[in-house]
Amino acid sequence: MKHQHKVPFGIMGIFLAIGIVYGDIGTSPLYVMKAIVNGFPEALRSNPDYIIGAISCIIWTLTLQTTVKYVIVTLRADNNGEGGILSLFALIRKKYRWTYVIAMIGASTLLADGIITPAITVISAVEGLNVLVPSIPIIPVTVAIIVALFLLQPLGTARLGKPFGRIMFLWFTMLGILGFFAFLQYPIIVKAFNPYYAIKVLINAPDALIILGAVFLCTTGAEALYSDLGHCGLHNIRVSWVYVKATLIMNYLGQGAWIITHPSEIVTDINPFFCIMPSWFSFIGVAMATMAAIIASQALISGSFTIISEAISLDIWPNIRIKYPTEIKGQMYIPQVNYALMALCTLIVIAFGSSSHMEAAYGLSITITMLMTTLLLFMYFQFKKVPYALSIPLTLFFITVETSFFIGNVFKFAHGGWATILIAGLIFFVMYIWYNGRRIKNHASAYEPINPTIECLKKISEDETIPKFATHLVYVTRAKYPDEMESKISYSLINKQPKRADTYWFVYLHRSDEPYHFKYTVKTFVPQKMFRLDVYAGFKQGVHMDKFVHLICKEMEENGDVDLLSRYPSLRDNKVEGDFRFVVVERIARNVQLPAIKKSILLLYYLIKKYSTSDTQILDLDPSLVTMEYVPMKSEQQL
Repeated sequence: MKHQHKVPFGIMGIFLAIGIVYGDIGTSPLYVMKAIVNGFPEALRSNPDYIIGAISCIIWTLTLQTTVKYVIVTLRADNNGEGGILSLFALIRKKYRWTYVIAMIGASTLLADGIITPAITVISAVEGLNVLVPSIPIIPVTVAIIVALFLLQPLGTARLGKPFGRIMFLWFTMLGILGFFAFLQYPIIVKAFNPYYAIKVLINAPDALIILGAVFLCTTGAEALYSDLGHCGLHNIRVSWVYVKATLIMNYLGQGAWIITHPSEIVTDINPFFCIMPSWFSFIGVAMATMAAIIASQALISGSFTIISEAISLDIWPNIRIKYPTEIKGQMYIPQVNYALMALCTLIVIAFGSSSHMEAAYGLSITITMLMTTLLLFMYFQFKKVPYALSIPLTLFFITVETSFFIGNVFKFAHGGWATILIAGLIFFVMYIWYNGRRIKNHASAYEPINPTIECLKKISEDETIPKFATHLVYVTRAKYPDEMESKISYSLINKQPKRADTYWFVYLHRSDEPYHFKYTVKTFVPQKMFRLDVYAGFKQGVHMDKFVHLICKEMEENGDVDLLSRYPSLRDNKVEGDFRFVVVERIARNVQLPAIKKSILLLYYLIKKYSTSDTQILDLDPSLVTMEYVPMKSEQQL
């Protein structure tokens, strides 16, 4: 079978990127200009100088923040094709381990602020539909659309991305055309390309910080763009961005031109996006906006799957099951995350009730994410030995821009921003406890040479005064080197309860980036009695440890390397296969001498572990064949 690791570059790849990556940033015209106009005092809402200045802020934000920082610079920092703040951390963690706190803050705020993305984009589109058909109930329709989208996720981003890509291409084309014809009403607005007008409005506007907070909404999808790198590929994202950015700017120019030329029609909550549409096109435009809003949510959802998947691999999130609907590893589906996001998005819609209320809360957390990405990017520059003459000015520039946006968004805390900060705080808490709890536990994990245990097990296996535990006894080991084993396994085999078996197996699992890759190697410690299996399984194979072991054992039996039949004469005469017993060993903290903070972290870690996916479930072991054992953890005084 042909294996595929990356999304190919080409027309289909570009459409895939347009469909998946740019949903969030591509639907920002639905609410950005509306938020900006509402931020100006009523007397200045159609003032040409202020509108041109606001559009200039948008153009240069898209250029400096999205194009320069993300598309040109940050996308270079990929980890085997994967992107996102955690991929950036993964590249530097061995040298700068302390940066895990920065990565956790960035990932948690990205996930938290992203929860509001489907809510604000979908409800903005449904509100446009409500203007045309007042009988449509906004909240129920918005909730129904969001729930339907999340229920489609098991199909995978590739299947969703292809039709979504075509629709989004039409959407961006529509944005450009509508913006162009509106732009013709006031061509002088082209002055917005001059950054002088952006600086001028920020100096002179009465509520400049509020305006800055509204302007920032035009680039909130930039971080999701980086997170979706693994789903769509670097070249597809860069090429498609040229077209996407041109149509976005054209639409913002058109909305600005309409605002300036229709001063009498500017009232609170008027949405210039729908106003630039010809009346005959309104139904089509609103329908397209609704579809684009649905697709916009996909950038958040697929990006969230990537973040959680990377967090699991970096040991900063509890183990949960990941499914791969396609043959591309970057395109995944995580049921628990999907339904948690669905519930939270629905709650946000019901709690806030309108796009205007959401605008007041949207953007605060994502500014923190962008600042954290900038800090990690600087550490990545040091890791790659980029000259200080380039890395320091570039980092200071990004920090200055993003700090300005953060200050502009701080006022949102009291208007609903607290909700996303609260969610981010809870996510960070889980990440911090899980990461540090594992570190404390791992300090108590020791590896020892396997040879002394082998000699002892040979004698135990032949000692009939010890009750037989199983015909075939299997331990899943985390010891990378075949000549080592965990001390907890040795303790379980010999000290806790001597385990007599006819055959002992130690199995180590390697996960492969190829979808259907499967191979194994066998190291024989004692012929017919004691083996180490190294299993290499592709990500599409999943983790089915008992099936893998049985498959390998059958092949070994055919080669005469092992005897799988029961050792009990009555069963052996009838060719009955011997029983298999898997043992999962967990260390427990009991009477452990640790500082109070570490002890608290460890207790919370075990509490989270209790309610997350168990090792038995992760390894897909038949529970009836598993024995769970607990061995004491050593205290710091013993280490």
